[in-house]
Amino acid sequence: MKRALISVSDKTGVVEFAKGLIANDFEIISTGGTYKKLQENGVKVTEIDEVTKFPEILDGRVKTLHPVVHAGLLAKRDNPEHMKTLEKLNIQTIDLVCVNLYPFKETISKDGVTPAEAIEQIDIGGPSMIRSASKNFKSVYVVIDASDYETVLESIKSDEDDTLLRRRLAAKAFRHTAEYDSIIAHYLTDLNGDEFPDVEVLGYDYHQELRYGENSHQKAAFYQSAMPSAYSIASAKQLHGKELSFNNIKDADAALRIVSDFSQPCVAALKHMNPCGVGVDDDSIYQAWHKAYTADTMSVFGGIVAVNREVTKEIAEEMHKIFLEIVIAPSFTDEALEILEAKKNIRLLTLDFSQAQAADKHEYVSVMGGLLVQERDTTVDQLDEFKVVTKKAPTDEEMKALLFGQQVVKHVKSNAIVITTTDKTLGIGAGQMNRIGSVKIAIEQEEKADAHTPLIMASDAFFPMDDCVQYAAEHGITAIVQPGGSIKDQDSIDMADKFGIAMVFTGRRHFKH
Repeated sequence: MKRALISVSDKTGVVEFAKGLIANDFEIISTGGTYKKLQENGVKVTEIDEVTKFPEILDGRVKTLHPVVHAGLLAKRDNPEHMKTLEKLNIQTIDLVCVNLYPFKETISKDGVTPAEAIEQIDIGGPSMIRSASKNFKSVYVVIDASDYETVLESIKSDEDDTLLRRRLAAKAFRHTAEYDSIIAHYLTDLNGDEFPDVEVLGYDYHQELRYGENSHQKAAFYQSAMPSAYSIASAKQLHGKELSFNNIKDADAALRIVSDFSQPCVAALKHMNPCGVGVDDDSIYQAWHKAYTADTMSVFGGIVAVNREVTKEIAEEMHKIFLEIVIAPSFTDEALEILEAKKNIRLLTLDFSQAQAADKHEYVSVMGGLLVQERDTTVDQLDEFKVVTKKAPTDEEMKALLFGQQVVKHVKSNAIVITTTDKTLGIGAGQMNRIGSVKIAIEQEEKADAHTPLIMASDAFFPMDDCVQYAAEHGITAIVQPGGSIKDQDSIDMADKFGIAMVFTGRRHFKH
């Protein structure tokens, strides 16, 4: 008779699985709570210490860590010496291991959990059995997921060669233990305050298959972090519309990063990872939407919109008139949902915006042969950090506009230039290989808009020459904010003084590549 060892923390479907194994001539061995669950449901089961002839000790820390268990798992059935050793020591083989692990991830997700409580949920025996069974997959089934119970039972019944299934189960099991260990490693690393450890281990769970990647000839899938931030596109709930695409996910992520920098009502419209309109208001989310939309009514077509307050009927009626790919917000009123759901393909998502400041601290960028890790640029510059470097100081209104422009420009691809008033973008120049090119694009766009005052320009990095300041001044810009740091800073200051405009330095660059 074959033997199966079952020890699970998630007992979903385990009784039916055990009964199915018994129907296929398996003897069941089990431990602790699983043993009790099976016994209470009429399953014939043997407790592990009857097999090992050794009691469970150290408050359950040592149950299955025993040669009888691991020899029964690791012995090569086609190796006569292995089998003679088992016979000599009166050890029986174990032909199936069904294990899932202590809920470490769930434990550390709870508020107020102490390190001691977390460490008690680090499983030792479970991963050891999984690894032993997986190494010997040719002879041992390893089952770590209840969704595989039926498949395994069908394979056992068929009595056909199932090497491929066994190898897939083994690979899945090793991925499972690797992710489990990665969560533990990150938890302890964070406790130690080690920002960049000598080895970076990352765990990501398969979230969904994507129709294609950045382009239709590229295959793609979406994976979410093993410990996803509550404020992330991976944690969003989709209420309506088609599945998100590869580009949708990247754009929605970029939009969420923009609105997370604003506490007041804010709307960000975005295309191709760059904002095309950002609007804020002290009181009204409708006014913030109106400002973001009218900032660039052409580019918003087919765009992504993030709204950091509930979407109302009034906003939905205006959104309904244009083609949008995604609207993401904390919530939608019933009337707003009814209006927007009339459009078949628009994706409507909700997310807990109150968790914006708890978003991931680090970001990861893949390069060929490696991975770049850096702190996210979550710094929001403050007015008291601004240094006036020109003869003319900005007015209070200009200072307010400069601060708003500075908050937006850091979310634009470099070289980045943003033209704004106090609460609305008017022109955005993104991703040009020279800064004057971005200046010209931003100003060209601004000149199509209605006249606004004040009219300021924000730059993500310093001006290498004074041409940007000259061009801005010649086109009505009255104040400029930039980090400074160029060997030719004085040339730019002199040019601003020549035209009688104000300029401030922040001392902080905001490149975005």
